[in-house]
Amino acid sequence: MERRDFLKTTIGAGLAIAGLSGCSSGGYDSKGLPTVEFGSTGIMIPRIVMGLGSRFCHVVDDSEANEILNFALDNGLFYWDTAHTYDNTIALPAGRPRPTRLVNSEERVGEVMKTRRREVFLSTKIQAREPSEAMKQLELSLKRLNTDKLDMLKIHSVDSVDDVNRMSQKGGLIDILIRMKEEKVTRFIGFSCHANAAAAKEITNRAPFDSMLIALNHNSPGEPFQETALFEAKKKNMGFLLMKAVRPRETVADIPVTDLIRYALSLDGPDALALGMDSIDVVKSNLAMIRNFQKLSPDRMKELYVKLVPFYRNENLPWMQKNYRDGNWNC
Repeated sequence: MERRDFLKTTIGAGLAIAGLSGCSSGGYDSKGLPTVEFGSTGIMIPRIVMGLGSRFCHVVDDSEANEILNFALDNGLFYWDTAHTYDNTIALPAGRPRPTRLVNSEERVGEVMKTRRREVFLSTKIQAREPSEAMKQLELSLKRLNTDKLDMLKIHSVDSVDDVNRMSQKGGLIDILIRMKEEKVTRFIGFSCHANAAAAKEITNRAPFDSMLIALNHNSPGEPFQETALFEAKKKNMGFLLMKAVRPRETVADIPVTDLIRYALSLDGPDALALGMDSIDVVKSNLAMIRNFQKLSPDRMKELYVKLVPFYRNENLPWMQKNYRDGNWNC
């Protein structure tokens, strides 16, 4: 069965995938940026990934957003990370005006996909856990993105072992992702997780995932989150991305954003860092950083770690709360 027919059959009549071409097996150009092998995917990716969550969605002008995406791609940032739920309804960045209309990340990305799909390693995420709703989300995501094929499809925000158990039931969300890979709707599959080490560890044993995307957490309760997730990813040769590395700038005033990025890139193990980008100047700064990157010294890493401890122990961090559902905090 063709993947288009499979999707139509699975989610029922009345929903149809846009008849648009997908991406071939390669063609990515890092424009000379330093790259790293992304797990066992065979893809060499830049050390920084375009995070297209709240900060990108709160760019007011659509033409500016389009310019940001094209500029990033023209300069080698070809891995784009979005999600079904990324929009501008929450998480208003400092200095940005309140939105007067809904902006959806996938729709903005889809405008560029009309002409440059083959140049982009395209990743999105499904939030819904109920199988039929998950398939509807996937259908809509593909339509928004103007493609019939993804490079990476992730489960969005795994939050507990109970969540993993629910997704692992026969015909559940994990089975759907596996089937989507078999049907070549996506080349690779993965998941994101924000604060639960046990959940991140458990889900890697439920399916042959190709990647994980986790928040940079130093002091989550119980097992060390980052170290536990990293160990499991490397044991299974999964690609490993970090996110939320620059979030401390909002409460730790004396650490420059550039140092927060360098800190994350200097950690041993992660392949790359997903960063929210909301202007061409931010893109230029990140490009300069990875072009000229040198690991921080052990002494400087320890100094920054000590400064960051109070932030990562803060009970008010939204993504470390039990009932947190990620939608727009990818930065």
